[in-house]
Amino acid sequence: MGQRIVTGVVAGAAFLTLLWLGGWYYYGILALLALIGYHEFVRLNKLPAGRADVLCGFAATLVLALPKLPFDWTTPDMSAVAWLLMFVLLTATVFSKNRITLDQSALLFLGAFYIGLGFRYMAATRDLPHGMFWPLLVFFCIWASDAGAYFVGKAIGRTKLWPAISPNKTVEGALGGLVIALLVSLIFAVAWPDWIGYGTAIGVALAAAVAGQLGDLIQSAYKRLRGVKDSGSLLPGHGGVLDRTDSWLIVFPLVHLLGLLTV
Repeated sequence: MGQRIVTGVVAGAAFLTLLWLGGWYYYGILALLALIGYHEFVRLNKLPAGRADVLCGFAATLVLALPKLPFDWTTPDMSAVAWLLMFVLLTATVFSKNRITLDQSALLFLGAFYIGLGFRYMAATRDLPHGMFWPLLVFFCIWASDAGAYFVGKAIGRTKLWPAISPNKTVEGALGGLVIALLVSLIFAVAWPDWIGYGTAIGVALAAAVAGQLGDLIQSAYKRLRGVKDSGSLLPGHGGVLDRTDSWLIVFPLVHLLGLLTV
């Protein structure tokens, strides 16, 4: 637990500093996390990281994770990236005479969009008006939900939420996480009433708590399928990038798609 707390504090402080600096400081750390996350995804699927189709997946993940490219390059449309990656991966099955299987190509495609788009929306949130307000709101709601679910579950958790996927999660913990996320979001609404209304604050909290816990369960289900405890070992006591960002990857796109981040 001690190592987990130290790692969390140090990594969290570094991440929040880059978020505060914004611009390419923030884009850069998100791009790096996206590439590390994709590497973990590739390793979980036991694919060779240096194979041509896998390298194309890395390139697509990087392009998708960045809201714009450096040096005034034209950033490709997401639908163009999707089509090009699909074309390359399907072509790889042909030229490899099916040594690269369709299942492998599908997994690489899924991983690039799951990870790349998740980080892209994190970057886009920082670029909204009011600077750090919106990303801090979403991050704090996610973290509040995680902490609330953990501590409430430890204290009073009795009813298993989804034991086949994540045996330690409880219904009481999930509800506790939801309540704590609501409290945090409403504090933002009280402190900055000109920027966010109570309805929006409740919507963000619900998305962060419900979709965030689903994102956690998605990663738990995948790791259970692959027979591993953690996606990686980058963060002592916390696992890999995907272990720490599984909620982020689902919540940030969702709050944008739901139109909750009003400006």
